Amino acid sequence: MFEYRYVGLNLSGRPVQGSLFAKNGWDLKKRIQEFKRSNKISITRIEKKHLFMYRVQKAGEKPIKGEQRAFSQAEVQRALHNMGYQIIYVRRKLIDVKGRVPVQDVVIFIRLCADMLRQKFPYDEILQILSNDTENKTLRESIKEIHKDLKLGKEGYQVYGRHSNVFGRFATHMLVIATTSGHMEEVYLSTAKYLERDLEFKKSLRSALFMPMIVLVAIILTFLFYIMYIFPKTTGLLTKYNIEVPPMTQASMLFSAFLQNHFLILGVLFIMPTLIAFYYFRTPKGNIVFNRIIINLPVIGPLLHKSSIEIFSRIMHALYSGSGDNINVIKTAAEACRNTYIEKQVKEIVLPIMLREGKTFTECLARTGVFPANALNRFRAGEESGTVRESALSLADYYEREISYKMTRVVDWVNLNISILVTVLIIIITLISSEVGFVTPTSMGGQ
Repeated sequence: MFEYRYVGLNLSGRPVQGSLFAKNGWDLKKRIQEFKRSNKISITRIEKKHLFMYRVQKAGEKPIKGEQRAFSQAEVQRALHNMGYQIIYVRRKLIDVKGRVPVQDVVIFIRLCADMLRQKFPYDEILQILSNDTENKTLRESIKEIHKDLKLGKEGYQVYGRHSNVFGRFATHMLVIATTSGHMEEVYLSTAKYLERDLEFKKSLRSALFMPMIVLVAIILTFLFYIMYIFPKTTGLLTKYNIEVPPMTQASMLFSAFLQNHFLILGVLFIMPTLIAFYYFRTPKGNIVFNRIIINLPVIGPLLHKSSIEIFSRIMHALYSGSGDNINVIKTAAEACRNTYIEKQVKEIVLPIMLREGKTFTECLARTGVFPANALNRFRAGEESGTVRESALSLADYYEREISYKMTRVVDWVNLNISILVTVLIIIITLISSEVGFVTPTSMGGQ
């Protein structure tokens, strides 16, 4: 995200100043409008924070170079003067592109934080150590900014929310939870554990499907090239000499002609619904529909569903209190579960019924229709025995083992189906080629 500074006037005419974070210009306009409505101010000027390069030196020392983000060149010059430096130059860096942060680096950062928190290191010291040891420049800058913002007393969502493009939506949400929960060590450990397993699954899936996917794409392109270009050239002789065409060859000729005559229309019919669906699923309502669909998909759907329930259970274990108000804990667990449909069901069914009707937690979960029977039984047993936290951890560990075991089977299943599809396409091309090759010489010889 980019940082912007606004300058304006409040209702009493007094000057006000502050900062906002936005992904782009469109997002900035939206945030400014919301901010103006909620705070009743008029904004007169907006400045974007840029990256400046500088070269300075002190008396008797060698010149040094560096980079600093600021809203203006004058701010950088003033700060360097106050530090006793003689300025050689300060200029804005024209190309300011933040490098990509690999997921592995984010996982390592969260794991190291979790390990040092377990060893009772102060969080301030942890950030200072990791900001010096992190090799990735973008991540290192983010850690330094987090450290600075926390020292200034900013709220967790302000501190980590501006770095969601670095940590990812899920990890950012969990880091915000950690700063406000009072259970920082447990939340960091749960987050690190899940991200490590999620990364391992994605790596296994990519490595297992890389070659099959290349072969599949190659065979599909070969099939289309054969049907739309090579096949018409070959069968043109059959039409020219009025030769009787076998059924499979005739069907292929009709299919080839159909593709050639309606190629643009078919392309539009495929691309337009895809684009419409893509933009719809990015809207809040569409995202809920999409998440409802994916947990009902065959084979992969149950794994994604149980993965969300596992996260929900881990957050419940980390934050749940045997006494006191746990409504916010349930809400937080729902927001962190990585499925907006499950989140919606919990917020719109579980929380209102618990508050309005005084029903038990498990009764309300059952009404959502998104919690498996096994999860309901575990939570019910925990409620009856007063061990909801322990039951939540037991459920999370159970789903972790089940998902880890079934992930291998899912990869094998996908791999098998791709192989079958490739084989079928190869067989079709072979049969058509052999039939055309058999008919053409024989029939031409008869002519």
